[in-house]
Amino acid sequence: MTQDKNEIIKSVKTVISQALKVEEREIGFGSSLIKDLGAESIDFLDIVFRLEKTFKVKIPKGELFPEKLLTDARFVKDGRVTLEGISELKQTIPSADWGTFSKNPLVANLGEVFTVGMIVDYLSEKLATVNK
Repeated sequence: MTQDKNEIIKSVKTVISQALKVEEREIGFGSSLIKDLGAESIDFLDIVFRLEKTFKVKIPKGELFPEKLLTDARFVKDGRVTLEGISELKQTIPSADWGTFSKNPLVANLGEVFTVGMIVDYLSEKLATVNK
């Protein structure tokens, strides 16, 4: 049985609320996990674990949130994500909105790309392929 997008949004908000100890009503579709909701890097592991449990899917390491990419000299130089790195990010996480980030690709700005909507879109695609 596939979940509709509204069910996915509700479940993602619940997961994020529990993981970040934030009220669900404070979580919007466009909320940035870091900037708006106060997530730290360790929280991403908890979020992935909770998403896997809630949606009964396996999320391979680095598929939803890049980890190794940021330590690769081909992809990051002088605190900025290189063109090759942006290309890799777009390929790895196509559900994210890379437009604004691409204009000023500071590693420090990367967290703004990780939004509730990005997670919802990722899960919508993942669940659609799992349930085919």
